[in-house]
Amino acid sequence: MANFSFDVVSEYDKAEMNNVFDQTEREMGSRYDFKGTPAAIEWLNAEKTGLKITGSGAWQIDAILDIVRKKLAARNQSQKVLDTSKEIVESNLKATQEVPFIQGLDQEKAKKITALIREQYPKVKTQIQGDTVRVMSSSKDDLQNVMQLLRGTDFDYPLSFNNFR
Repeated sequence: MANFSFDVVSEYDKAEMNNVFDQTEREMGSRYDFKGTPAAIEWLNAEKTGLKITGSGAWQIDAILDIVRKKLAARNQSQKVLDTSKEIVESNLKATQEVPFIQGLDQEKAKKITALIREQYPKVKTQIQGDTVRVMSSSKDDLQNVMQLLRGTDFDYPLSFNNFR
Protein backbone atom coordinates (compact mmCIF):
# COMPACT_ATOMS: atom_id res chain seq x y z
CA MET A 1 0.00 0.00 0.00
CA ALA A 2 1.70 3.14 -1.23
CA ASN A 3 1.22 6.38 0.67
CA PHE A 4 0.82 9.60 -1.27
CA SER A 5 1.12 13.11 0.13
CA PHE A 6 1.39 16.81 -0.63
CA ASP A 7 1.99 19.98 1.38
CA VAL A 8 -0.40 22.90 1.73
CA VAL A 9 1.53 26.17 2.01
CA SER A 10 0.77 29.88 1.86
CA GLU A 11 3.43 31.51 -0.29
CA TYR A 12 3.82 33.58 -3.42
CA ASP A 13 6.00 33.31 -6.51
CA LYS A 14 8.77 35.92 -6.17
CA ALA A 15 9.53 35.95 -9.90
CA GLU A 16 5.88 36.64 -10.72
CA MET A 17 5.79 39.44 -8.12
CA ASN A 18 8.83 40.99 -9.84
CA ASN A 19 6.95 40.86 -13.14
CA VAL A 20 3.83 42.39 -11.57
CA PHE A 21 5.96 45.19 -10.07
CA ASP A 22 7.65 45.95 -13.41
CA GLN A 23 4.38 45.92 -15.37
CA THR A 24 2.71 48.18 -12.80
CA GLU A 25 5.60 50.67 -12.97
CA ARG A 26 5.39 50.67 -16.77
CA GLU A 27 1.63 51.25 -16.81
CA MET A 28 1.92 54.04 -14.22
CA GLY A 29 4.50 55.77 -16.43
CA SER A 30 2.18 55.74 -19.40
CA ARG A 31 -1.07 56.81 -17.70
CA TYR A 32 -2.13 60.43 -18.07
CA ASP A 33 -3.79 60.68 -14.62
CA PHE A 34 -0.44 59.92 -12.93
CA LYS A 35 1.60 62.57 -14.83
CA GLY A 36 2.96 65.29 -12.53
CA THR A 37 1.82 63.55 -9.34
CA PRO A 38 3.90 61.84 -6.64
CA ALA A 39 2.48 58.46 -7.72
CA ALA A 40 5.13 55.77 -7.28
CA ILE A 41 5.54 52.13 -6.37
CA GLU A 42 8.63 50.68 -4.71
CA TRP A 43 9.68 47.59 -2.81
CA LEU A 44 9.05 47.62 0.94
CA ASN A 45 12.57 46.34 1.65
CA ALA A 46 15.57 44.68 0.01
CA GLU A 47 14.02 41.19 0.38
CA LYS A 48 10.98 42.32 -1.67
CA THR A 49 8.42 41.16 0.90
CA GLY A 50 5.92 43.87 0.05
CA LEU A 51 5.16 47.10 -1.78
CA LYS A 52 5.26 50.74 -0.71
CA ILE A 53 2.73 52.74 -2.70
CA THR A 54 2.85 56.55 -2.84
CA GLY A 55 0.20 58.82 -4.31
CA SER A 56 -1.31 62.26 -3.97
CA GLY A 57 -4.25 60.84 -2.01
CA ALA A 58 -6.09 57.71 -0.98
CA TRP A 59 -7.89 57.65 -4.34
CA GLN A 60 -4.58 57.43 -6.21
CA ILE A 61 -3.30 54.64 -3.95
CA ASP A 62 -6.54 52.75 -4.66
CA ALA A 63 -5.97 53.26 -8.40
CA ILE A 64 -2.41 51.91 -8.15
CA LEU A 65 -3.60 48.92 -6.08
CA ASP A 66 -6.21 48.29 -8.76
CA ILE A 67 -3.45 48.12 -11.39
CA VAL A 68 -1.47 45.70 -9.17
CA ARG A 69 -4.55 43.49 -8.75
CA LYS A 70 -5.16 43.41 -12.51
CA LYS A 71 -1.53 42.44 -13.14
CA LEU A 72 -1.76 39.68 -10.50
CA ALA A 73 -4.91 38.32 -12.13
CA ALA A 74 -3.30 38.41 -15.58
CA ARG A 75 -0.41 36.29 -14.24
CA ASN A 76 -2.70 33.79 -12.42
CA GLN A 77 -1.55 34.90 -8.96
CA SER A 78 -3.86 35.23 -5.95
CA GLN A 79 -4.79 38.77 -4.93
CA LYS A 80 -5.04 37.53 -1.35
CA VAL A 81 -1.26 37.84 -1.13
CA LEU A 82 -1.71 41.62 -0.64
CA ASP A 83 -2.21 42.70 2.99
CA THR A 84 -4.00 46.05 2.59
CA SER A 85 -4.92 46.31 6.27
CA LYS A 86 -2.28 48.95 7.09
CA GLU A 87 -3.50 52.55 7.30
CA ILE A 88 -2.78 55.12 4.60
CA VAL A 89 -0.40 57.76 6.00
CA GLU A 90 -0.93 61.26 4.62
CA SER A 91 1.65 64.03 4.99
CA ASN A 92 3.21 66.80 2.87
CA LEU A 93 0.52 66.48 0.18
CA LYS A 94 1.46 62.80 -0.26
CA ALA A 95 -0.16 59.60 0.87
CA THR A 96 1.73 56.34 1.37
CA GLN A 97 0.61 52.83 2.18
CA GLU A 98 2.72 49.81 2.97
CA VAL A 99 1.34 46.59 1.50
CA PRO A 100 3.27 43.55 2.80
CA PHE A 101 2.79 40.16 1.15
CA ILE A 102 1.06 37.46 3.18
CA GLN A 103 3.21 34.34 3.49
CA GLY A 104 3.23 31.34 5.79
CA LEU A 105 0.53 29.55 7.74
CA ASP A 106 0.39 30.26 11.46
CA GLN A 107 -0.98 27.63 13.87
CA GLU A 108 -4.52 29.03 13.80
CA LYS A 109 -4.76 28.95 9.99
CA ALA A 110 -3.21 25.48 9.85
CA LYS A 111 -5.71 24.17 12.42
CA LYS A 112 -8.63 25.54 10.34
CA ILE A 113 -7.33 23.73 7.27
CA THR A 114 -6.80 20.42 9.09
CA ALA A 115 -10.23 20.63 10.75
CA LEU A 116 -11.90 21.23 7.37
CA ILE A 117 -10.06 18.29 5.77
CA ARG A 118 -10.82 15.91 8.68
CA GLU A 119 -14.48 16.89 8.62
CA GLN A 120 -14.89 16.26 4.88
CA TYR A 121 -12.43 13.39 4.40
CA PRO A 122 -11.94 11.36 7.60
CA LYS A 123 -9.69 8.76 5.87
CA VAL A 124 -7.14 11.44 4.91
CA LYS A 125 -4.42 12.15 7.49
CA THR A 126 -3.13 15.67 8.13
CA GLN A 127 -0.08 16.84 10.02
CA ILE A 128 0.98 20.41 10.86
CA GLN A 129 4.71 20.90 10.22
CA GLY A 130 5.76 24.45 11.05
CA ASP A 131 4.13 26.71 8.46
CA THR A 132 2.95 23.87 6.20
CA VAL A 133 0.24 21.24 6.45
CA ARG A 134 1.15 17.77 5.16
CA VAL A 135 -1.83 15.85 3.73
CA MET A 136 -1.42 12.06 3.38
CA SER A 137 -3.58 9.28 1.99
CA SER A 138 -3.30 5.90 0.32
CA SER A 139 -5.58 7.14 -2.49
CA LYS A 140 -4.51 9.77 -5.04
CA ASP A 141 -8.18 10.44 -5.74
CA ASP A 142 -8.75 11.46 -2.11
CA LEU A 143 -5.81 13.86 -2.31
CA GLN A 144 -7.17 15.42 -5.50
CA ASN A 145 -10.57 15.81 -3.83
CA VAL A 146 -8.91 17.53 -0.86
CA MET A 147 -7.17 19.94 -3.26
CA GLN A 148 -10.50 20.72 -4.92
CA LEU A 149 -12.06 21.30 -1.49
CA LEU A 150 -9.28 23.70 -0.44
CA ARG A 151 -9.38 25.58 -3.77
CA GLY A 152 -13.15 25.94 -3.46
CA THR A 153 -13.05 27.20 0.13
CA ASP A 154 -12.64 30.96 0.49
CA PHE A 155 -9.76 31.59 2.90
CA ASP A 156 -8.45 35.17 3.40
CA TYR A 157 -4.91 34.05 2.56
CA PRO A 158 -3.43 32.40 -0.54
CA LEU A 159 -2.98 28.62 -0.59
CA SER A 160 -0.72 26.60 -2.85
CA PHE A 161 0.33 22.98 -3.01
CA ASN A 162 3.80 21.50 -3.37
CA ASN A 163 5.96 18.46 -2.48
CA PHE A 164 3.77 15.93 -4.29
CA ARG A 165 4.84 12.35 -3.52
